Amino acid sequence: MLALEPGLLIMPFRFIHTADLHLDSPLQSLALRDPELAELVGTATRRAFETIIGLCLDERVDALMIAGDLYDSGQTSMKTALFLAAGLRRLSEAGIAVFIIRGNHDAASRITRELSLPDGITVFGGRAGVVTPERAAGQIPVAVHGISFARPAAPESLVPRFRPPVPDAWNTGLLHTSLGGAPGHDPYAPCSVAELVATGFDYWCLGHIHRREVHHRSPYVVMPGMPQGRDIGETGEKSVTLVHVDDHGDATVETRSTGFTRFERVAVALDRAATWQDFNRLVARALETVVDSSGSEQLIVRLELRGTPELAWNLRRDPDHALAQAQAQADALGRIRIEKLEFGLASTPAPAGPVTDLGRMMRTPIADVPALHARAHDLAEQISTALPREARDALGATGEARTAILERLAAEGSETVLAHLGAMPVDPEGDP
Repeated sequence: MLALEPGLLIMPFRFIHTADLHLDSPLQSLALRDPELAELVGTATRRAFETIIGLCLDERVDALMIAGDLYDSGQTSMKTALFLAAGLRRLSEAGIAVFIIRGNHDAASRITRELSLPDGITVFGGRAGVVTPERAAGQIPVAVHGISFARPAAPESLVPRFRPPVPDAWNTGLLHTSLGGAPGHDPYAPCSVAELVATGFDYWCLGHIHRREVHHRSPYVVMPGMPQGRDIGETGEKSVTLVHVDDHGDATVETRSTGFTRFERVAVALDRAATWQDFNRLVARALETVVDSSGSEQLIVRLELRGTPELAWNLRRDPDHALAQAQAQADALGRIRIEKLEFGLASTPAPAGPVTDLGRMMRTPIADVPALHARAHDLAEQISTALPREARDALGATGEARTAILERLAAEGSETVLAHLGAMPVDPEGDP
């Protein structure tokens, strides 16, 4: 811990902490559905990085700490490297130090091996190191510790490899870790918050989990989240953490928004929707709410259609028309793109007849029909085998997960078929 001489005037230490930029991260699935939207999101990570550089300059910080995953493991474009180096050079020329560790993604990237960085940039290696930046008289002494992933896999804790705190200095550590685990994230360099606190460091700059969380205060253990979401699984505001260390060695943290493009799931209650006019009115109202609460320049929205509206059959029968109507409402508000419609609708009961009887049979869970269950799993396996390795778990990484996905797909498909067979036409102008 930091011990300062009483009465000595000390200048504060300020830095920005970020991680998981995933510069130019490829978006294959989105590109297949909407190339224009994929291009917009693909450039958003660069815009976020430029925002971070601008924040460092505007806030006149002493350092930028990057706790891993600047780019993706499959990244091969040296254009990304040149863009990164140009941004870091602006910081170097302004006298702002940069400290970087490699995470599970950039450990395997070709860019990591070939990237040439300007002066003032420290990239920690696979062995734990510590840097004590040169500080002028009257500036708080600082020690920056870090360790990079030597390989993409890190199944054991890296905390024991760190060196002890530097005496009479403010110590911070950079670590890419899954901590105790998080949904959607594989375990990497797992450790506990208690283990980090026990090191005696004053602040831990973590990375890897894409959602921001302050795990501990005094000392701070901070997962900053990612500065820019890349898909609908990374919703909400994205930011970096600005840290101010005062003349007593006490830290305060603030968030600074960085995301150019923001992803949001927006629920639309359609119980009162009997016509397309009703649908448009309710969608517009839901979109207005999210626009009012967002400061991002671009919103990408997945509409979750809920309820038991009279229009349910027609929405399922003509999803392209529904999407076009929703996008028209978004265009009227500006800066919103509808990524997808998600149907969570319950159809109003149909009159007794063949379609109703067929629906009853089609809604039987596939797990209750052994032949159908086996056939569905066989088809899913064929599809998964044909996919790129990184996408093979899209239909479930386990048998149980795959069954759940197949049940959902079968249910959605059944409702669509029944909608085509049984829906009554609705006039686009609003008259049923």
